[in-house]
Amino acid sequence: MTRVPADLSSDDIAAVRSWVIHEDAHVIAFSKPPGLSSQGGRIKAHTLDDLLWAFARSNGKRPELVHRLDRDTSGVILAAKTKPAASFLGKALQMRRFRKQYLALLSAAPDPKAATIDAPLRREEIGRESYMRVVTFDAPGAQGSQSRYRTLAAGPEGAVVELEPLTGRMHQLRVHMAHIGRPLIGDVRYGGALITAVGPAPRLMLHAAKLSFPHPEGGTTTAEAPPPEDFATLRAALGL
Repeated sequence: MTRVPADLSSDDIAAVRSWVIHEDAHVIAFSKPPGLSSQGGRIKAHTLDDLLWAFARSNGKRPELVHRLDRDTSGVILAAKTKPAASFLGKALQMRRFRKQYLALLSAAPDPKAATIDAPLRREEIGRESYMRVVTFDAPGAQGSQSRYRTLAAGPEGAVVELEPLTGRMHQLRVHMAHIGRPLIGDVRYGGALITAVGPAPRLMLHAAKLSFPHPEGGTTTAEAPPPEDFATLRAALGL
């Protein structure tokens, strides 16, 4: 059984509770801030998984994360409050019944303005790090991967695009945009610049803006999160 972190402070508990954007008897949706890992990792700091102890019930159980976001990616993330809800949502995720919509900032607008990228990916290990690479359809280990993008605004200094992963591969949005020559601002892992036309990028400029999912009680629930301050500030500075 996972032990409650001894150093989970009242400030930690207040912070994670302030990130709640939807809660009912079955699920909790959060607006995760950038810089917070979802689970595990080598960084010696609390993860969102740790902070879920703030919602522990009297039986000692806590909510369970249903999906994850990269550490630097902000936005909607979902946890199940019960085992049946976790099982239901886990199966729905595997069946691609979740719809995820992201916002990203790019240094230049893609051409065409909207398209679906169909480019298989393969995981590669370089030292202690894992990367995804675009490969041919018949390459060993190739995983079919599709992403849809749509340009929302573009100017001489950059562009903001809406991204939707149609499959669920690690890093796929980042790799696919790099594949078409438009890596995300701040995505140094896949070729994105740290310096923009208006100054330094604070981080990877990717935000999970909306998540629609089948609810355990029926129907579809949608949770939305506005972009955090650093994303909105850079977007405004780029005139987007």
